[in-house]
Amino acid sequence: MTTTTPTGPGAAPGPGSRPASSRTPGTDNRPGRLLAIVLAAQFMALVDAFIVNVAVPTIGAELHATGAGLQLVVAGYAIPYSVLLITGARLGDLLGHRRVHLAGLALFTAASLACGLAQGTGQLIAFRMIQGAGSAVMIPQVLSLIQRHFTGEARGRALGLYSAVLATGAAVGQVLGGLLVSADLFGTSWRPVFLVNVPVGVVLLLLGARVLPRDDARAPERAHRLDLPGLVLLGAAVSLLTIPLVLGQEKDWPLWSWLSLAASAVLFALFSVYESRVARRGGTPLIAPRVLRHPGVGLAVFRIMAAMAVNGGFLFVLTLHIQGGLGYSALRAGLTFAPTAVVFGLVGLTWRTWPASWQRVLIPAGFALTAVSVAAVGLALRDGHEAGFRLYAALAAVGAGLALSFSPTLTGALATVRPEDAADASGLLATVAQLGQLMGVAAFGTLFLNRLESLGASGAYTSSDALLVCMFALAATAAAGAVSGLVRRRR
Repeated sequence: MTTTTPTGPGAAPGPGSRPASSRTPGTDNRPGRLLAIVLAAQFMALVDAFIVNVAVPTIGAELHATGAGLQLVVAGYAIPYSVLLITGARLGDLLGHRRVHLAGLALFTAASLACGLAQGTGQLIAFRMIQGAGSAVMIPQVLSLIQRHFTGEARGRALGLYSAVLATGAAVGQVLGGLLVSADLFGTSWRPVFLVNVPVGVVLLLLGARVLPRDDARAPERAHRLDLPGLVLLGAAVSLLTIPLVLGQEKDWPLWSWLSLAASAVLFALFSVYESRVARRGGTPLIAPRVLRHPGVGLAVFRIMAAMAVNGGFLFVLTLHIQGGLGYSALRAGLTFAPTAVVFGLVGLTWRTWPASWQRVLIPAGFALTAVSVAAVGLALRDGHEAGFRLYAALAAVGAGLALSFSPTLTGALATVRPEDAADASGLLATVAQLGQLMGVAAFGTLFLNRLESLGASGAYTSSDALLVCMFALAATAAAGAVSGLVRRRR
């Protein structure tokens, strides 16, 4: 599973975060209330991401969306979220974490309402992109507020609760999504998966305006921290890469799709050159080249990209199969994914306490377990029938494998960077995680839909054949991660 947070538990706060501040007159600064507000917002955004996974087939049926349209419903959130994460963190540093958090929360809540009222696939995709932008502005402030307003043991407890939110949000999202879609409240079908955010968001806005400590004045010289040209280049490159991957198969790979992919490669190269130039001039690039050159970070980028690509692709194609091919209800689909989410959370919270002799092999073992278990899921469902215990055991193993692939990689990379680079490194790795998930949905979703179309039918048997091909492709990606995990970090 993945998260909608820019940094992992215990990672550094956003750029420019400062030590805990004193109470501000006129504001309720009791730390317990502050923590409850920001973690509730974090939980809402995380649940929303996984609610949508379960609702995708129902959305497709009601809005008559194509497979590419459904991919964009998921990817439309991830594109702005991944691109804007670092900028969101820097906006908090520049304008104040309280102000930016509340602004992002307001945008996320309004976009959720618009998603719930959308009348077509195009509208839903557009509002999902706005929702992703709101989340990218809101979520980076959570760790920054925790780091600035908690110290010592209190900070440790706050980060523990933060980790618990990450561990439980995915599982709750899957089950809650199934419940809401299956309940069909007032005949609204899938719409409550978005509309549920509206009352929660309004309450959090009202409480946050009172509870969150007011921001200190920001020095005007910090304005250079925003790298707007870099942001535009990265956003354009990601969009030009994603859109043809999603739409190319459905349009029979027209010339524009290949030109778009080529233009994406050019823009990524220009982005790299521009960022290096900004760094040489003493500016603050969106992604600092020196962070990428730090021992272990480059390898971590590959591992995180691979793990999250497997995660995104696995969730998307399996959802399409078990609801479209096997005819599972939304609730049953949500419960089917629960073992993956729960085990991911448990392993993510406990792996640091495992024997020291195990730590050095956790990453390759995690990728290897992921490769074996995703293949086992495909084999368990290859005949188009229910697989019982074998399927749920394999799903639990997927959760364990992904947790061991992702969490130690992220933690290990952040532990080796210099303190002054910690915020940039955490932002970089979080962006890579979201881009990995985005690429997984686009690439493996396209593979699944392509195989389904080539098989010429929509029954469970052909769907299971398409699923098996995708699971083997996912296993190969995880195997590449296992090989990379055997590479020792340069000292």
